[in-house]
Amino acid sequence: MSDFEGLTAVVTGGASGIGLATALLLADRGARVACLDLDPSVEKPLLGLRADVTDDASVRSAIQEAAAELGGIDIVVNNAGIGAQGTVEDNDDAEWAHVFDVNVQGMVRTSRAALPHLRRSSHAAIVNVCSIAATAGLPQRALYSATKGAVQSLTLAMAADHLAEGIRVNCVNPGTADTPWIGRLLAKADNPEAERAALEARQPTGRLVTPDEIAAAIAYLASPLASATTGVALAVDGGMQGLRLRPRS
Repeated sequence: MSDFEGLTAVVTGGASGIGLATALLLADRGARVACLDLDPSVEKPLLGLRADVTDDASVRSAIQEAAAELGGIDIVVNNAGIGAQGTVEDNDDAEWAHVFDVNVQGMVRTSRAALPHLRRSSHAAIVNVCSIAATAGLPQRALYSATKGAVQSLTLAMAADHLAEGIRVNCVNPGTADTPWIGRLLAKADNPEAERAALEARQPTGRLVTPDEIAAAIAYLASPLASATTGVALAVDGGMQGLRLRPRS
């Protein structure tokens, strides 16, 4: 498929996990792709650019460089984010501020810097990586869930604000994905195998979501084939949000 032929894309957090899977898929389908990351070690045909989404000057510089190198920006995938564990009691004000700074304001900074370029595109799309945590109450995820709830609301507001400019804005809501962050989380558990089994069991499919599956959903929302789709939160969660299955016998 070559539905992205002639288009350009910027993916934040694009050097690993969901971001890298997305960048590779977009490139495979014809896009020229820049990966913005703290450690932008990517191989051709991807363009790696260093950017810290908590630093507005860093983001603006990377977006300008991406636009210059790619010849414009048609698509922005706001993927950069960090996790947090605990109840509402377990993280201090500094940690709350930091996680919101990365997960929410990082998307604001990137989108804000890219908007002038997107307005010049005949096919402009923003896809925000949200989470099942935005719509389902998960234990020990108070801070993380709060940021992802903000991302989903931000997505809807942006979709309304920029529709008349020809810019579509959507988000994907993955379930628990088999990413490096989850790997580090499991490594810290007292019983990593039991913890992984518990994470798999809470998704009706009985397994974790893969980065490639999430990338495919992002690519759909970013593609010209989805030109009538905006303001949508697309669940990629193995049925976790919508299904209520009987326990397996």
